[in-house]
Amino acid sequence: MNSLLFALIRALRSHAWLRLMALAFIVSSLGNGLTQVVVFGQLLRWQASSSVLTLAWLLATVPGFIGSLLGEKLCRLSPPLRLLLFCELAGLVALLLPLLGLHYQSIPLLLSVQSVEALLGGMSWPALALTFKRGLSSEELPAATAMENLIFASQVLLGTGVGVLLFERVDPESLLAVDAASFVVASLLLWLAGRRIGIGPQAPASDSMPALSWTTLSIRQKRSLLLLPALAAVGAPAMALLPSLAQQFRPDDSTALALPLLFSRSLGQLCGPLLLNSKKMTQHMQHNGLLLGCLGLFLLSYALMPALSHHVGAALAAIFIAHLASNVVFALGTFSVLHHFTQDCVAHASAKAYRWQTLTATFTTLITVVLSARFNAIQTLWCVSFSALLLVALVLFRYRH
Repeated sequence: MNSLLFALIRALRSHAWLRLMALAFIVSSLGNGLTQVVVFGQLLRWQASSSVLTLAWLLATVPGFIGSLLGEKLCRLSPPLRLLLFCELAGLVALLLPLLGLHYQSIPLLLSVQSVEALLGGMSWPALALTFKRGLSSEELPAATAMENLIFASQVLLGTGVGVLLFERVDPESLLAVDAASFVVASLLLWLAGRRIGIGPQAPASDSMPALSWTTLSIRQKRSLLLLPALAAVGAPAMALLPSLAQQFRPDDSTALALPLLFSRSLGQLCGPLLLNSKKMTQHMQHNGLLLGCLGLFLLSYALMPALSHHVGAALAAIFIAHLASNVVFALGTFSVLHHFTQDCVAHASAKAYRWQTLTATFTTLITVVLSARFNAIQTLWCVSFSALLLVALVLFRYRH
């Protein structure tokens, strides 16, 4: 009864604004999952190269750096929920890009929606952290981590899952229309949440937020800021290579394998953190063996993919286990920032962790793009991700409690 799922249920029962926000993100993620299926499914249908498929992951990452800077500044000028509402409306307008990409059969236009979503995701990250830190008590903070997985749940079961089933049966324009409707509904729900939330979470962040200087941070705060970049260093190359793995194993029918793999990945992202004990989160985030074990299991599961290429069920299970493990690290990283930073600087700290995560993912993905042009997907994975895992081990032991 102490899992993150039950922590979230208790928090939802206590806060009407949290229920409305959760429903808003469920609806919004439904559309986002459909759009993700449209983008990657259409790229595979157009026989996009391995480098283009990997570049798609890069374009879905880099703009988040700029977005987090904007979000951090805007949190000082506007209530965080209002900023979240703006991001939903901007996402609605951005759907014009894939619509034009389909009409003109343009890969750059199709990929551009990934960049816009990354920008808006970066903007919403500090606003979401500030809302949770102000609106929830310290005992309820594990529910904030569980909320991230609620978003993944809707993207999996409603978005990616439905998208995988309908992609070959429904035209992409209709799927984008459903996404547009989801943004409209989510915007209305966030507006209602803003009317129900207390004064504190509605207010802009203080203009006098303290600067986060690395030299003045405690060991625990430094470690908190490094957990998400560590995950990105190990996980970003593997996730970027996932569509290429499907294309390599089944060149004649890559779409039939790639989309179920995306679904299995997201399902693992949902289930992993929900297994954590909410009462032991502070202990788990200090446990180097747990963190490195999860990252090692993630890479091992990907490394087994060549042996499982002719067994679809086993390949899907391997990807599920991989992201079950990696998102335990993600959950502990997001909770650690909320736990170790005060209300005055949590938006700044969250945005900084997001930017470092983005930079790390960008750097490792760029290396992956270069190497994938010369080596196959598994060889590239061994070169980049396993080297990153060794570096992460050194960092975690350097900043252990």
